[in-house]
Amino acid sequence: MAHDNPSIFEKTLTVSEADLDMMNHVNNVRYLQWVQDVAEAHWRAVANPEWLVKYAWVVINHFIEYKKPALLGDQILIKTHVNENVGVKSQRLVRIFHAETNELLCQAGTWWCLLDGNTKRPMRIPAEIVEAFS
Repeated sequence: MAHDNPSIFEKTLTVSEADLDMMNHVNNVRYLQWVQDVAEAHWRAVANPEWLVKYAWVVINHFIEYKKPALLGDQILIKTHVNENVGVKSQRLVRIFHAETNELLCQAGTWWCLLDGNTKRPMRIPAEIVEAFS
């Protein structure tokens, strides 16, 4: 994927019936799932294969703001990047747009904690990971 900023990862999708709530809008829980899915996809796309075994990420918290509804058949563009790294924590920002109108539908900030893949204990984010995502 070509980007103006190589640290921004993008994913597109189409809203399906399974994404909808009883008001026929994308369910708020689905947006949260997309936030987590795009973070994992970005990690898997950038991480070298040994990192996938050596490290694991867990969510500390999510802040999510819903701006406009998305509807069945809408094309969705999801953009994410790592905003900040502090010790064992990393903040990732996600913005979800209507792909055709470029309207912001939802935005989220998530703090993730890096774990050692063996001990499952928090560990400082290595410089090589910080560099790969900046």
